[in-house]
Amino acid sequence: TNKFCMVVLFSTFFLAAKSIFAQDPLKVAPNAFKEKLNNAHVNVLEFMSKPGDKEAMHSHPDMLIYVIHGGKLKSTTADGKSQVIEYKTGDVAWRPAVTHSTENVGTTELKSLLVEIKK
Repeated sequence: TNKFCMVVLFSTFFLAAKSIFAQDPLKVAPNAFKEKLNNAHVNVLEFMSKPGDKEAMHSHPDMLIYVIHGGKLKSTTADGKSQVIEYKTGDVAWRPAVTHSTENVGTTELKSLLVEIKK
C-alpha cells in the first residue's frame, strides 16, 4: 500500500503542477505576454493584444497596470462572468489577483505593462 500511496501522491502533485503551469500567462499566451523583469519582489510583463486577439484562461497575482496604448478588453473569469474594460492611454490601475481569459473587443492594439506583486 505504500507504493499505491506514493503513486497517488505523485499523480496528484503532477496534476496540480500541470494546472498551475497551464495558468501562467507566459505559457498560455506567449504572443501577448513578454517578461521584462522578474525578481524576488515583482514580475513585470508587457501585454500586447490586437483587435480580435484572445488569451486563454490564465492567472495573475495582485498587480499594477500601466496602459501604454488604450483599448477595450473583455475579461471572463473562471466562473463565466464577463466584463468589458476600457483602458485609456496613460491610465494606472490596481487589480486584485484574478484568473481569467481575455479578448480584445476594441478597434486598437492594447499595450500595457503589468507589475505583478510577489508576496
